[in-house]
Amino acid sequence: MDELTLDEAMEELSSAEDFLNYFGVAYDPAVVHVNRLHILQRFHDYLAHNAPETDDEDTVRAHNKRFLELAYQDFTTSDAVTEKVFAVFKKASGTAFVSLGDVKR
Repeated sequence: MDELTLDEAMEELSSAEDFLNYFGVAYDPAVVHVNRLHILQRFHDYLAHNAPETDDEDTVRAHNKRFLELAYQDFTTSDAVTEKVFAVFKKASGTAFVSLGDVKR
């Protein structure tokens, strides 16, 4: 992937391990195994809210690596329920209301 631009490489990466390896982020496979989707979503959220200040590819690569490291670190010191990355974890309670009119046989 060294011959690809950063944007092209980002399009080719699919797993959390792919991203971590590409950016050279050291990781514990056990942490990634349990939190891979959460890490990728948090990475996406960080990038969505923290645009790089330049288009220089080396600077953007370092910027992305920094936020991938932060996303990974979030789950080395916490867990998915505490971090609430996905909407299912953001709900106030574990119950839902279903009216009788919504129940069908």
